[in-house]
Amino acid sequence: MSTTKKLAGVALAAALGVSTLSACGGKAEDKSGGDAPGSKTITLVSHDSFNVTDTVLKEFEQQSGYSVKVLKSGDAGAALNQEILTKGSPRGDVFFGVDNTLLSRALDNGIFTPYEAEGLAGVKPEFVLDKEHRVTPVDSGDICVNYDKAYFADKKLAPPQTLDDLVKPEYKDLLVTENAATSSPGLGFLLASAGKYGEDGWKDYWSKLKANGVEVVDGWEQAYNERFSGSAGGKKAKGDRPLVVSYASSPPVEVLYGEPQPAEAPTGVATGTCFRQTEFAGLLKGAKNVEGGKALLDFLISKKFQEDMPLQMFVNPVTRDAKLPELFTKHGVVIEKPETVTPDAIAKNRDEWVKAWSALVVK
Repeated sequence: MSTTKKLAGVALAAALGVSTLSACGGKAEDKSGGDAPGSKTITLVSHDSFNVTDTVLKEFEQQSGYSVKVLKSGDAGAALNQEILTKGSPRGDVFFGVDNTLLSRALDNGIFTPYEAEGLAGVKPEFVLDKEHRVTPVDSGDICVNYDKAYFADKKLAPPQTLDDLVKPEYKDLLVTENAATSSPGLGFLLASAGKYGEDGWKDYWSKLKANGVEVVDGWEQAYNERFSGSAGGKKAKGDRPLVVSYASSPPVEVLYGEPQPAEAPTGVATGTCFRQTEFAGLLKGAKNVEGGKALLDFLISKKFQEDMPLQMFVNPVTRDAKLPELFTKHGVVIEKPETVTPDAIAKNRDEWVKAWSALVVK
């Protein structure tokens, strides 16, 4: 299941017949954790979508004197659960990939040691959600409804731009979304509605969306690469839904891996439908290579890494000085006012909201 925008980008590239994952730095992915105290190896535990340009990671290794071993552990939720189960005796030194929908679970379980990373002052303050610095912001991105430009041009119909638009009669039977109980973008879209309409209004909104013919599938790949008519995969699968819950970074990826590469993205983003995700990394409590772990956290918010991320993991930098690649600035969109829900509110309500959503929309 795709649990982050990076996995979605990788899956999209795979649908287009392209492999985007290179070896993660100087060492290939390793399935074992734990290094001897004083080791010059740093073990980074992450979800499956971590990626970095080989030369960028090798430069860090040469400058720091450390080597980096990447231990990939499934999707974000599964990876985090494994660290909770091994709390105090972690499988590595740094964990990357907990996002704001799961942050409270990580912090409440006390798996991180506080560390204020060098360069944190250069991170935009809206991304610093933990004032105790148990986690360091690394990337951000937006879950948004994407639309098939050709469909709406052919129908001479303006594509929707807001959550309110999606319940209008002209968009009946056009939207496919992912199950909020089984998919990160599905959960993000639910949280967007909760952020927009509040505790008293989101259920009514979903009742209207259901009446307007929203289709729910298990995960992102099925929604985007099978049901969505605007993606390369969806075209091959003869998908007939011109609206899909995906990411703001999906249009640039369609351009990047298009064959031939199109001059313009075939898909667009409904900018008033978005939910902001932020991902974090933290020094694991009980890490054997504490100093190496700190050096790696510093590296993750360095300009070099931040500017490498967009085309490796299809996410946005969180630091002020990092510049986006031309592909993103030309074919992507900046979401000025995404919906947000605080980590505390997510922690308090997430399970109940998902349960209520499932009863209302799926059953």
